Formats: sequence, structure tokens, C-alpha cells
Amino acid sequence: MMMSTLFFDVDTQIDFLYPAGALYVPGAEFIVPAIARLNRYAKERGIPLLSTLDTHTENDPEFAAHGFPAHCVRGTAGWNKPSATMVGQTLFEKNTFDAFQNPDLARWVAGLSPQRVVVYGVVTEICVAGAVRGLLHALPGVSVELVTDAVMALNGEAAREFLAWLESQGGRLTTADSVCV
Repeated sequence: MMMSTLFFDVDTQIDFLYPAGALYVPGAEFIVPAIARLNRYAKERGIPLLSTLDTHTENDPEFAAHGFPAHCVRGTAGWNKPSATMVGQTLFEKNTFDAFQNPDLARWVAGLSPQRVVVYGVVTEICVAGAVRGLLHALPGVSVELVTDAVMALNGEAAREFLAWLESQGGRLTTADSVCV
């Protein structure tokens, strides 16, 4: 019997991925081809693909609370995902680090009952970490694989700590080449 799989594309939006973005993650533009490849792979094989959109209002309290500049404001160019990554996935908006705070997303994922979730996106130690923690809490026993060449961090040390924590929880680090076989 084949293991049910879900691909989880976290916040791969223009504001994070490109130098002109409002909260650019240095080097993130280089992971766009891997993200596009993973998303196409999922679509071509009928694997459910969940894609989150970090979504804020113009004066969102998060900006002041965390010292972030205004980013991913609904309706702006930076809120969008690069066209190369858009393949008809199921999109869910969120305005917290943990995507599972969105009850519709949580219900949708629970309804799929995936045994394996392949996770990638930005920012490794913030929203990707939030998504992984949410997954592990919502679906105890789920196998989580993080695609290391399809994530990018703002704080390398915090990202390394998260990756070590993920492995300590039974998570697996992988690459796009290993996933897309």
C-alpha cells in the first residue's frame, strides 16, 4: 500500500523571495527552481499540494510586534507567488507563524490524513518551523520531510537549531532530487 503524501509549500511569496521584496530573505531567489520543481512533481503525480500565503493588512500589528517591515499585504505584488510555482495548488491564507492557526487549513489537512508531509518554503526558522510544529501537533506520528535545498533562513543559527530539533522529533532532512524521483 502506498503511503499518502502531502506537499506543503510555505509562504513562497515575492516579498520573501526576491531582492525587491519587502522582507527579502537573502538568497531565496535561488530556491525558486526547486520549489517550482516540487510543486510540478506533486501536481503531475496527483499528490495534494498545500500552499500558504502569508497575508497581512496594511497596518498589521505583527509588523510592530516583531519589528518586521510591512510585507505580504493582501493585494500587493509582493503578496503573490511567482508564476513558476503556481500549478493549481490549494491556497490558504494565514497571518500567524503557525499555519495551523487557520482552522480551514487544519481541517483540510486533517481530512487528508497524510502519513508523510514534504515541507519547503520560507523562512526556515519562522514560518516553516511554525508549519512543521503545527503538523506534528495536529497529526501525531506523521512523517515530516524538510527539503533543505528548497528552504531559506534569515538567521542561520536559529535555522540550524530548528533542523536539529526536527531531526530529534523523527523528522528527516532531504533534497528536491531525492523527493522528485
